[in-house]
Amino acid sequence: MPHSAEPDRQSRRPVLGASIAVWRGKDVLLVQRAKPPLKGIWSLPGGHVEFGETLEDAAHRELFEETGVEAEIAGRVDLVEIIRADDAGRLDRHFVVAVFAARWLSGEARAGDDAMDVRWAKLDALSEIAMTEGTAEVIRRSWAMVL
Repeated sequence: MPHSAEPDRQSRRPVLGASIAVWRGKDVLLVQRAKPPLKGIWSLPGGHVEFGETLEDAAHRELFEETGVEAEIAGRVDLVEIIRADDAGRLDRHFVVAVFAARWLSGEARAGDDAMDVRWAKLDALSEIAMTEGTAEVIRRSWAMVL
């Protein structure tokens, strides 16, 4: 049987992730991606869920690693599926991301780990920021959870 560098379709699995919309007053915390794909684009802090880690614990860990901020989770906003194909049309990646809404507790935001930069953004300024697809809508829904 010939060896293939690409795993067959049945052996590939979606990757589980967690992200978090942290609110400090009327500002939401954003991170600028430091690595491809989408390097330089703004998104919510987040990343992969480790084996044995709860979704909420992963969101807290990724938040702290990327920004130095700690927050109190108010609830889960959504489960977002990201399915992308490469330039040849082959499925390239599949992520399922649990997105949480949270209130800032402590820490001054600074870029760490996978973040190129961090910023606090106003809800009405989101349309002016280059963000990952669907992020602005999830952020808007998260705002209602932390009021």
